Amino acid sequence: MSRAHVYVLVAALCAATGAIMYGKVKLLGIPLLPGQLEPVWAIEAKIEFDGRGRSTVVDFDIPDQIDGFLRLDEFFVSRNYGLNVEHNKRDRRAEWSTRRARGPQRLYYRFEVAPLDTDLATIETSPRIPKAPQRPAYEEPLASAIEDVLGEVRAESANVFTFVSRLLTALNVSDPDGNVMVIRGSIERGSEAWVERLMYVLAGARITTRMVRGIVLQDGVSNAELLPWLEVHNGTEWQGFDPLSGDKGYPEDFVRWTTGTNPLFTVENGRNPSVSFAISRYTRSLTAIARERAAASDTWLSNLLLFDLPVSTQNVYRILLMVPLGALIVAVMRTVVGIPTLGTFMPILVAIAFRETRLLWGILLFLLITTTGLALRFYLERLRLLLVPRLCCVLVLVVLLMLAISLASARLGFDQGFSIALFPIVIIAMAIEHLSVTWEESGAGAAFKEGLGSLVVASAGYLVMIDEHLTHLMFLFPELELAVLAVFLMLGRYTGYRVTEIFRFRDIVESHGPHVPPHP
Repeated sequence: MSRAHVYVLVAALCAATGAIMYGKVKLLGIPLLPGQLEPVWAIEAKIEFDGRGRSTVVDFDIPDQIDGFLRLDEFFVSRNYGLNVEHNKRDRRAEWSTRRARGPQRLYYRFEVAPLDTDLATIETSPRIPKAPQRPAYEEPLASAIEDVLGEVRAESANVFTFVSRLLTALNVSDPDGNVMVIRGSIERGSEAWVERLMYVLAGARITTRMVRGIVLQDGVSNAELLPWLEVHNGTEWQGFDPLSGDKGYPEDFVRWTTGTNPLFTVENGRNPSVSFAISRYTRSLTAIARERAAASDTWLSNLLLFDLPVSTQNVYRILLMVPLGALIVAVMRTVVGIPTLGTFMPILVAIAFRETRLLWGILLFLLITTTGLALRFYLERLRLLLVPRLCCVLVLVVLLMLAISLASARLGFDQGFSIALFPIVIIAMAIEHLSVTWEESGAGAAFKEGLGSLVVASAGYLVMIDEHLTHLMFLFPELELAVLAVFLMLGRYTGYRVTEIFRFRDIVESHGPHVPPHP
């Protein structure tokens, strides 16, 4: 296969990795660093009333579509009440019911939201255009006042939104004229009644409007109130307007609660009903929020996350996904650096065992069992056994050695000795056999180099495999395995000198100058 073909394959793997990672970060908000926190808002509504000792039904309008925010959790707290959440198109209502409610009653509704990276300016864009309202039959003197004000505003505006903004400014001036005074009447500006009056006036210009109620997020507020807001449709989209200033848009951190003029809540057979809102802010793991965002998303990228797996399986893959990184360390050390090891995968498996034993104790235990096992292996050599039975004998001796170390640790009170059982038994037995053969064929020096090289590579692999940032990336972005595969492909085409060979043959390298041709 040509070198160009390999390069194209490597580029394709890297491009696929980058594209998937970009989509996860941009669309799902998956964090690139562990431990990142994001603010989360908890909003609680408390409904209070006095029961009359009769059957009671409480109907409460709860948020449905929360534009600009992600709903994380939702809780309903009530005692001795049944709960039913009704969905009527885009309207959600909670209905509590009980056979007999006597005395003070309290019901709670709480939900948690996290901000999204979306623009709250445009709330709804739909191909279905709402019908324009019929012009109301105003009574005098209100009819004349509205007609005069609408006529003045119409001459000073260019489209629906500028018309509404100019009208709201005119109706909220500090020194109103007679027409504005008639329109205002005794209505408190900023109240729900004031928004309904604005809708009533704008119906005279056949402009489609609606009222929304929302809450402005402020940390530590215990008696917050829903803020009524005016929304206007221009034939294409809905846009919000401040009913007091006429400014276009919405308040910062504005969470929509209801849409329309229907009552926020009703209490059947209850006296003195009231509702209050409390807000608190805390931080939550960005990874957990991204998990909720992925669960609520319809994008195919959410299928590439591992959160849907059982927790025990997730923990297994947290380790397995790090194994290729350990193999990468082995490949670099052997192919580029030139460090000899006892086989290819033995250092990786020992590095996995180091995750539980920790590095220092793992090295000591590994040296102890391989040194003792090597001595016993030389004893077996005198018995002149066949290869397979001899390997089985080494395996049995390794098991007995590990058991002896564990029992001795229990006597001496060293808990670290118990973790020796995590070492790969078969691999250790094969390593002992390989060391003994190398000792006999190439001498003790070669066996020592391979054993030391294996420990060095296993230690490097351990440090990589326990790195918090790498573990975070590999678990949330398993497509990085494609990039690791691309690195392996590049290493597979490497034909240059190893680092150890450069030092070993430095005289030859210096005689050929700085440009050394690769060996075949």
